[in-house]
Amino acid sequence: MQRYNPEQEPRADEWLALDEGRRLDLVEIFHRDERISLRQEARLAHASIHVVVENQLALKREPIVRALLRLMKQGLSRHDAVHAIGSVLGETVHDAMTTEETGETLNARYYAAVERLSAQSWNKSG
Repeated sequence: MQRYNPEQEPRADEWLALDEGRRLDLVEIFHRDERISLRQEARLAHASIHVVVENQLALKREPIVRALLRLMKQGLSRHDAVHAIGSVLGETVHDAMTTEETGETLNARYYAAVERLSAQSWNKSG
C-alpha cells in the first residue's frame, strides 16, 4: 500500500500488513498533501485516531462498520464519518485516562456511543 485516502476504503489485508508506524505516516502524508491544516502538536493524535478507526474497520468490528455505513448513508463523506467515529474514540480514550472503568466497560460504552452516532449529531458537535 503506497497511499492512504480516507475517502476510499483501504484493502483490509494490505492495511493490516503495514506496521503501525507506516500507517501513521500514510495518514499524515495524506493530510499534508491535501493541505489540511493541523497544528504540529495535533498531527500525531489526529493520525493515530484515523489509524485506530481504520484498524477497527479492517478487523470488521461490527459496531464500527455499521456506524461508518450509516453515517455515509446519512450524507457524510467517508473521511467525515471516520472523524465522527474518531471523536467518540477520543472521548473513550479520555475516559480511560481519567476514570477507574475497566477496558470491558469502556469498550461497551464506546460501542454504544458509536451506535447512537448520527450525521446530525456529528454536524451539531462542531
